[in-house]
Amino acid sequence: MKKIIFSAAVFLVLFSCQNDTTNSPAPTTTAIAHRGCASQEVLEAQLAADPTLAIRMNQIEAFTQSAISKSNYRLVNGKIVIPVVVNVLYRTAAENISDAQIQSQIDVLNKDFTATNADFSNTPTEFAGVAANVGITFQLVKTNRKSTTKTSWGTRDAMKKTKQGGLDPTSPSTNLNLWFCTIGGGILGYAQFPGGSLATDGVVCDSKYVGVTPDSAGAYPYNLGRTASHEIGHWMNLRHIWGDASCGNDLVDDTPIAKTSNFGVPAYPYVSTCLPAHNEITMNYMDYTDDRGMYMFTNGQKARMLAIFSSGGARAAFGI
Repeated sequence: MKKIIFSAAVFLVLFSCQNDTTNSPAPTTTAIAHRGCASQEVLEAQLAADPTLAIRMNQIEAFTQSAISKSNYRLVNGKIVIPVVVNVLYRTAAENISDAQIQSQIDVLNKDFTATNADFSNTPTEFAGVAANVGITFQLVKTNRKSTTKTSWGTRDAMKKTKQGGLDPTSPSTNLNLWFCTIGGGILGYAQFPGGSLATDGVVCDSKYVGVTPDSAGAYPYNLGRTASHEIGHWMNLRHIWGDASCGNDLVDDTPIAKTSNFGVPAYPYVSTCLPAHNEITMNYMDYTDDRGMYMFTNGQKARMLAIFSSGGARAAFGI
């Protein structure tokens, strides 16, 4: 298990210097071979553009660790319900995904974050003791749609800005804004970590990988809605399990150290090359495995997520 060291200098390094260059996705015009999440790359660009962001994130991390140690994240009526605003940007009919498809994504989130997903029972015995019901649910409150001529939006937040052809977020301090659009560059999605600007706060998912679709629909193996589960994990302050560095620190004590990102559906046990020898938790939502290969959060990750909603937390305005 990992030991987290508390110092401003360490926090600054964690939030400003990590980079996983070996897993940067290559542009593609056909099927995506490996999951591509641009959250870390977007964070690094934001840190470069705003030197004060690292300070805010360090403060958030210090608060998070304090809240976890004090169990200072009591919930209202024992649960968190996140209002969700969906923003659909489309050029083609296929990109203008249906209300039913959007609802299927909300349904996936509600199962994944309450451990009621059917594949949660696949959790290996080794990790069953740390497998968590996060206790967070999601409620769709509004869907905005906008026709566009853009063939792709990239990862520079243009889809979040009306003046750049996208849609501004709706009350982002009290709503989780999701943008569904064609991102391009082999990227399935990306999220903004707590501490960033409210003007760009939220999660972006490529419209092809929203909700549940049949294996034959072209989105396989990312057709079970887990892209949003992964990205919302970032939005709730979770790092990739490999800490975006070789055998890095994801700031969670009960996720075993991972060498790097894992792809496909690794067979359990998957022995890590990070010493001492141990098995990696490849079925965690914060790895890069296929949708059918990820199906659980841990108690340590749950504690991090709940901390940001507690009084004084980065997302306390959601009413906890």
